[in-house]
Amino acid sequence: MIPHSEQPVLLLIDDSPAIHRLLTFKLKNDGLEFLAAYSGIEGCELAISQLPSLILLDLSMPGMNGFDTIRRLKDTPETMGIPIIIISGSQESADKVLAFELGAMDFVTKPFDIHELRARIQSAIKLDRLMNMLEQQAQIDGLTGLWNRTHLDDRLLAEIESVRRKNATLSFVICDLDHFKKLNDSFGHPAGDAVLETFAAILRREVRAYDVPCRYGGEEFAIILPDTTLEEAKIVCERIRVALEKETWPIYPEMHATASFGCTDVGIGGTVAPDEWLKAADHALYDAKHSGRNRVVLYDANTAAPPESKDGDEGTDLKLAS
Repeated sequence: MIPHSEQPVLLLIDDSPAIHRLLTFKLKNDGLEFLAAYSGIEGCELAISQLPSLILLDLSMPGMNGFDTIRRLKDTPETMGIPIIIISGSQESADKVLAFELGAMDFVTKPFDIHELRARIQSAIKLDRLMNMLEQQAQIDGLTGLWNRTHLDDRLLAEIESVRRKNATLSFVICDLDHFKKLNDSFGHPAGDAVLETFAAILRREVRAYDVPCRYGGEEFAIILPDTTLEEAKIVCERIRVALEKETWPIYPEMHATASFGCTDVGIGGTVAPDEWLKAADHALYDAKHSGRNRVVLYDANTAAPPESKDGDEGTDLKLAS
């Protein structure tokens, strides 16, 4: 999901008020929204909260200099992909080399020609948009239009890190279509595809704009729910479960589809590792499957049973059989 707004947002990190005034005036007709930071620390905070399209960064600033600012931006999951153009009075080749090694996209020397800087800014924004489009296409499931497993892995890590810093809430769900193989065998693969597409449409309809529904693989799906408690996640999943249970397919009037859900707000052993969150949700899904299917189960570390092969069902990590 591309975080940048349609109007490009330019974050200028420079301790000189004169540079801020100059660029705001010279670029006021370029269709840019401006954010101003006068220190590296302030710039990093703004970058994380606002996710600008592009950052212009001065190297020589008191406190956290430009090099340290790049390091922090590139080490932070939310901001590591934002392109950075250095604007600096330094003519030293070593400074340019280090800036590029740390991840800067371009380097403009002060005093700069405003026409050249404008061209470099527009080029960086266009390139970033193209890269975002290509990356987005590579992370979208072709059948359902949901995010795929690659995006899920990256996004879950970022959300867990964000929760740890902000002390916020986060819930994670793995859901699986019940008896999907039997459905395919009985009605054919086009019917199975119709169920997958319909379930994906229900997920998109029932979650918020900033939630992250994904196709985990096969008939398995996952949902990342930021700012959501475990009980709130259960309400969302019940809504989705009921919607699918009530769904009908005119072309396949005898077909009936349901889903099981496993929800967690913590990783196995209380860890922040994404793999442990996946395992925790998988434990709950295992319990949902083995207690009758078509239900929502919350992860409980005290009662969780390991998802192992039993009576034809396996945990998600072992390619859950429906």
